[in-house]
Amino acid sequence: MRAAVYKGAGVIEVDTLPVPEIAAGEILIRVETCGICHTDLKKIEYNLLPPPRIYGHETAGVVAAVGENVTRYRPGDRVIVFHHIPCGQCFYCEKKLYAQCPVYKKVGVTAGYEPAGGGFSQYVRVMDWIVEQGLEKIPEGVSFDAACFVEPVNTCLKGVKLIDPRPGDAIAILGQGPIGLIFTMIAARTGARVIATDTMAARRELARRFGAQEVFDPRDENFEKTARAMTSGRGLDLAIVAASARGIVEQAVRASRPGARILLFAQTSHQERIEVSGADICMGERVLCGSYSASVDLQRESADLVFSGALPVEKLISHRFPLPRIQEGIDRALHPDEQSLKIVIKPQLDSSEDSKARIK
Repeated sequence: MRAAVYKGAGVIEVDTLPVPEIAAGEILIRVETCGICHTDLKKIEYNLLPPPRIYGHETAGVVAAVGENVTRYRPGDRVIVFHHIPCGQCFYCEKKLYAQCPVYKKVGVTAGYEPAGGGFSQYVRVMDWIVEQGLEKIPEGVSFDAACFVEPVNTCLKGVKLIDPRPGDAIAILGQGPIGLIFTMIAARTGARVIATDTMAARRELARRFGAQEVFDPRDENFEKTARAMTSGRGLDLAIVAASARGIVEQAVRASRPGARILLFAQTSHQERIEVSGADICMGERVLCGSYSASVDLQRESADLVFSGALPVEKLISHRFPLPRIQEGIDRALHPDEQSLKIVIKPQLDSSEDSKARIK
């Protein structure tokens, strides 16, 4: 099979590797679509994990083979796979902090080498504890391109439920990349009044199409003025920080009212520093909280949101690339412009085929 192997120093090369062998309780998936996630980009750009690795975890495909004792799935089933599943029994699982579970931190999907998701390849091996809880069948009529969004939708749904928007609440989604736009879609469904910010005009227009009532360039001082005007001068009830940029968290705090809840979603770097007034948090009784990765409790709900079409996630795809052009896809994702948004890899696509699709 072909696989895009990370070789270190930001370099990815497409190699020919053996198709992974599966053991009892495991399955083999033929990968049809795998989305490029920002966490993949960080690992590649900053060389966070030692090579060689095969990244990619927003994976949708077809069951190609099943191991002994696998009864819930059979060859030909169309599925998405989560690469992390918690043990369900430890201290953190009891607190429903699944992303902190030691078993959750283990990657259970691989195309070879140290498990790293493996979706940037033609086949992946799914280990037994993932097979038990980490797959969802894709209904007929749902494309693989749409289905690959189930995992990122899960992560966003988890964050939205944490801050619990209510009808009429004023909520700002700061950053309208693919994740920010998913947040906008979900928040709009709660009946909250959504303000979206992004430096790119095309993304602001998409945010409006997906439910934002107001959109702003974050450099526009009218953003904070509008947030207060919408709330009789108080400020935002809620904010989701869906991008990582200098001053973005501080802006969310400034635009929010006392008692507001502010979710940090994109602040995953240990090098990133946030400086806010202690009084804004203590005397202002604001809540800063974080949400990271997916929740097994929301797996079915996130799948239903995608499979039903309630969230038009496939409209977020701007480019589709075959494996031989993955470096081009990575570069585009690392340096987005007005024409690029969600980029997916199609491992079964021949490089001679048309690999681009405009946002519709």
